[in-house]
Amino acid sequence: MMSQFIQLHFLTSYAPSNLNRDDLGRPKTATMGGFDRLRVSSQSLKRNWRVSEIFEEAMAGHIGTRTKRLGSKVLEKFESAGIKEKNAKEWAESIAGVFGKINTKKERAEVEQLVHISPEEEGAVFELVDKLIAENRKPEKEDLDLLKAESSAVDIAMFGRMLASSPANNIEAACQVAHAISVHSVVVEDDYFTAVDDLNDKTEDAGSAHIGESSFAAALFYSNICINKTLLVDNLSGDEALANKAIKALTEAAVKVSPKGKQNSFASRAYASYVLAEKGQQQPRSLSVAFLKPVAGDDQATAAINALNSTVEKMDRVYESCADTRYAINAITGEGSFSELLDFVAS
Repeated sequence: MMSQFIQLHFLTSYAPSNLNRDDLGRPKTATMGGFDRLRVSSQSLKRNWRVSEIFEEAMAGHIGTRTKRLGSKVLEKFESAGIKEKNAKEWAESIAGVFGKINTKKERAEVEQLVHISPEEEGAVFELVDKLIAENRKPEKEDLDLLKAESSAVDIAMFGRMLASSPANNIEAACQVAHAISVHSVVVEDDYFTAVDDLNDKTEDAGSAHIGESSFAAALFYSNICINKTLLVDNLSGDEALANKAIKALTEAAVKVSPKGKQNSFASRAYASYVLAEKGQQQPRSLSVAFLKPVAGDDQATAAINALNSTVEKMDRVYESCADTRYAINAITGEGSFSELLDFVAS
């Protein structure tokens, strides 16, 4: 059976902001079509969607924990139960070692790399901890079968996980997220600012208490998500209802949730201005080529929407239909319904 793909294409406009910073604190950029573009990394987007209230409330009980510190939590529980310090550390490291290599530079049974742990696995870990405390013994080899093939963690099913210590328990991501990129060229600007000391009486020092610079830029971003629904259902042990619920929650978060970079300085929150959803068994493709030539003019939102739809039509003409069905909402013209979009992607 061929996989069913859901593709989501977004156009989202942000006023001056610094959504996603590089190592110098400036907005991330990329060169595309010979022009500098503003960029938001896929890592930033996925993180903000995953920890958003929208996603967490919709998927409560079905979200994993991404951490190095599971062993530390286990160690704390052993210590609070009165297990001897040496035994507590040894037992905690045995359990944490199931999920990754122990970091010998740390004292609290941490592993070296972040690991994504499903609710089922976390439950199994602390069930074992309770058992070991009650029986006052170390974990045996048969006790350490803690990695679970079946999982209801939708974020792991969507974004995958890699376990260097146990490749058999790796999970292939069912959802791919592109870096968001501006549809037009940009120039990153610098904001020179000062801060005033409220208790400065200006008799001895009338100057500012602090001077600094903050970089920013404004942009209309194109972003793209591709979901392999067939793989997502497989990753969720065949639970199609949960997969549909997860797709709906991810779509809502992607449309409504903004990256958190410098929010207090710029209040850069936005909903998508335009969303095109596509479903079908055809090989997925990005529509970023629509913006290889930067959008220009005094109505960039409309120009970007037209460029996107023109690219869809031309690709359909050349390759035949690239999707079986489509649905779009346009907040610029007031067309379409967000609730109908959610029903479309989740059906």
